[in-house]
Amino acid sequence: MRLGSFRLLSVIALMLGCYSVSPLAASIKRVEPLNWWVGMQHPTVELMLYGDKLAELTPKLSYPGVSISAVHRTDNPNYLFVELTLSADAAAGTLPLQLWRGAKAVQQVDYPLLARNEGSAQRQGFSPADAIYLITPDRFVNGDPTNDSVPEMLEQANRQDDNGRHGGDLAGMQQALPYLQQLGVTAVWPTPLTENNQPAFSYHGYSATDFYRVDPRFGSNAQFRDFVAAANSLGIKVIQDIIVNHIGSNHWWLPDLPAKDWLNFPSGDGNGNFVPTNHNRSTIQDPYAADIDRELFTDGWFVDTMPDLNQRNPRLATYLIQNSIWWVEYAGLSGIREDTYSYADKAFLSEWGRRIMQEYPQFNIVGEEWSPNPLIVSYWQTGKQNKDGYVSHTPAMLDFPLYDALLKSLAEPESWNSGWIRLYEMLSNDHVYANPFNLVIFEGNHDTARLFSVLGEDQDLFRMALSYLFTMRGIPQLFYGTELALTSPPQRDDGKVRADFPGGWAGDKVNAFTGVGLTDTQRMAQQLVSRLLNWRKTASAIHQGKLLHFAPDRGTYTYFRYNEQQTVMVVLNKQPEAVTLDLARFRQVLPAKVQATEVLTGAKLQLQQQLTVPARGVLILDITP
Repeated sequence: MRLGSFRLLSVIALMLGCYSVSPLAASIKRVEPLNWWVGMQHPTVELMLYGDKLAELTPKLSYPGVSISAVHRTDNPNYLFVELTLSADAAAGTLPLQLWRGAKAVQQVDYPLLARNEGSAQRQGFSPADAIYLITPDRFVNGDPTNDSVPEMLEQANRQDDNGRHGGDLAGMQQALPYLQQLGVTAVWPTPLTENNQPAFSYHGYSATDFYRVDPRFGSNAQFRDFVAAANSLGIKVIQDIIVNHIGSNHWWLPDLPAKDWLNFPSGDGNGNFVPTNHNRSTIQDPYAADIDRELFTDGWFVDTMPDLNQRNPRLATYLIQNSIWWVEYAGLSGIREDTYSYADKAFLSEWGRRIMQEYPQFNIVGEEWSPNPLIVSYWQTGKQNKDGYVSHTPAMLDFPLYDALLKSLAEPESWNSGWIRLYEMLSNDHVYANPFNLVIFEGNHDTARLFSVLGEDQDLFRMALSYLFTMRGIPQLFYGTELALTSPPQRDDGKVRADFPGGWAGDKVNAFTGVGLTDTQRMAQQLVSRLLNWRKTASAIHQGKLLHFAPDRGTYTYFRYNEQQTVMVVLNKQPEAVTLDLARFRQVLPAKVQATEVLTGAKLQLQQQLTVPARGVLILDITP
């Protein structure tokens, strides 16, 4: 059962008006970040200390190369924010941070200051050479049944409930790494793994109740770090899903908020009702938008169980920035996917991205801006010269415009203004992006209906969609189970979209890892994905090549990816009959009389004057001198 809005907002209002006045206990309940590192580019770290009446104390520190540069207090006497400045010669060790009351030290925090791993700053982020595999961890593989239900967590496992917890975990994800490597995956993006101690709907991970703790039903922080190391050893990068816009209603802050302005609309609408976002993302760039509409978009809550964070509070902004950097450094990440990107304060987002990229110049971050309008999406990418002067430091965005165009182009009949022309014209909008080749393109995700179902379980269209995804410009992302042509209702149904991966649980009659019980369609899909992804690993024209496409012709769409080493020709044919193309049309990029290898079949073709494309077929021709 979800916590009702009236109850939650009444509790928040009470907390804001009356803090505890118990005698000083000088007990520290929390210190975050859990540790920090020497040798970071940004010289300061701000510690959040929480405990009874800590704001009445004075912090003192004696440690070579580290000093207290600022102390901040809020309207809540139980929080103390201590900014430390680390000089370039500061050494790893334990900081003896003392808290004094008058002339007496009443508490000491032994704070870990660690050395960074060699090469940490120059880690390589995910890129167009990668193929990302999106996982909902609770629904993927249950490697450790003993942590399915944990007494301290409010929601216990119930695999029969589509919206309940099913037991997938980090141990299962690690067991599946050889399968992913064999499939051809080079990067993994799990939906959030941080603690979600909510009474219901806790499996998806987007209602954090502790930003510094992996949910114990998934495993531990150390297990996550081990998973990343194991993935990296197999050539698989790990991307962490991070949320800076909102938290869960059972976050540990809620009983004692760090400040009155820590949340947006903390008292709701005055009648005990939460204020919802209007989802009008265009208001951020709209020169005519009313202030109230902009405010409702960024400050309104998604649902009553997801309190919206106010990143304009400088203490909270610093906390969130440091938390993202902490996970990158601690776990050894190769990327971040930032959820509900534009719903956060945009000045904060600029600084958040700047600070992360300052520490990791070769890193990559992809933001979720769910809009079919490339003008809206492009606004948020690094390098875009925006008319209002806004500067982003987020290198990549999810390409929702191309996703929308792909589904429509496959579903529609061919005409001058429908079908393939939608993809052709959407790509022509790439001029509005600073770097369209660093967009993440996808066939679906945890918030959309399954691709195979959206396409009416049409195997030919399914093959075209995946062939397009793995050869088009950008960084492809595959949703777990798409390689098995998993199905769902054609309209969004979260519980069914995020169904259990076959073979992820002991006793499953269908097993994707062994092939037992797979249908012919599922085998076809798995083989298709494996062939394309493993070919793609060495296809330099796909990783770093240019793109040239030709206007749709008689139900076909042809494009080329090419560089000096390789040319790849892709032809998609939706017609119920074969179509013969005159190759003279493509001489701008296609040499006369060359041999090609068809990627899907391995067949050798001589490209001279004409090319026949099979009915409702795909040709991916690898032309390597």
